[in-house]
Amino acid sequence: MSEHRVEHATRSSQVGVALIAVTLIALALAPFWGDRQTLRLLAEVYAFVALASLWNLLAGYAGLVSVGQQAFVGLGGYLLFALVIMFDVHPVLAIFIAGPVAAIIAIPVAALTFRLRGAYFAIGTWVVAEVFRLLASQVSVLGGGSGISLPAAAVIAMAPTRQAREFAIYWLALALAVIVLVAIVVLLRSRHGLALTAIRDNETAAQSNGIGVVRIKYIVYVLVAFGTAMIGALIFLQKLRISPDTAFSVNDWTAFVIFITVIGGIGRIEGPIIGTIIFFVMRQTLSDLGSMYLLIMGAVAIVVMLWAPKGVWGLIVERYGWQALPLQRRLVLKDKSRPDA
Repeated sequence: MSEHRVEHATRSSQVGVALIAVTLIALALAPFWGDRQTLRLLAEVYAFVALASLWNLLAGYAGLVSVGQQAFVGLGGYLLFALVIMFDVHPVLAIFIAGPVAAIIAIPVAALTFRLRGAYFAIGTWVVAEVFRLLASQVSVLGGGSGISLPAAAVIAMAPTRQAREFAIYWLALALAVIVLVAIVVLLRSRHGLALTAIRDNETAAQSNGIGVVRIKYIVYVLVAFGTAMIGALIFLQKLRISPDTAFSVNDWTAFVIFITVIGGIGRIEGPIIGTIIFFVMRQTLSDLGSMYLLIMGAVAIVVMLWAPKGVWGLIVERYGWQALPLQRRLVLKDKSRPDA
């Protein structure tokens, strides 16, 4: 006789989880071994890992290719400033309020944009982001088109010294990135994650098997808006200043995020992490080249899409079968007649 069970973990994923745990411990201790510039760079890395992971969930799994995610980055930033300046909310608390408020706003936005399909949906999300930018430029209490800086009293409220504020923002960025990644892993390991994986592999087949494709996409869109707004609030808390052009920049908050996800591996949770590392290595080494830096990034993206359409991590998985995080399910048979089985 034999019985079967479903397992998530593989040997490679067990090693991967152990390496991730060791890395997280080292990164959590970064304020004790890194200088101020290193901490700010790492906090930026965490923000892009989170943004790219959320966009990957949206486009790589739900099939919603949005080029307007800067709408929720900017919305989160402006909600932070509005809550702090107009309602005297603590900046850290404002970050966690910005997420739910953005999710509520995303509900009617999704109802509107989901009427569009394919390229029209992508263009529609960009138009929504532009509407948000124009609306933000009309709010005079938040600086209008020229923007506004965070009040000094609000900055001091976070921590009494500059070093303590740097440490607090760093740990907050790391915590939010970890929360986003853990939430995505939990979602993908649930029954809704199975539905998302089915939608990613073949949307038509998923729908024919009774999966509520539109409902799941709607939920994912709202959840991604929730997380993106929180990351946006964190980004502009670190910058201490916001303006419509920087908050709703398609280049900074969508184009780079898409680049990261595509070269890392779309539709795989490890892809955005690998893509972010590649992006920041290129940015730190090539940024002095001016406009050539962007041309080189474009060339790299083209080469990766031609040579490895599934991204760098997708190529690694195909060749070596590695899995850093235990997401895939394996059917394991156990022979009950054997005492050592």
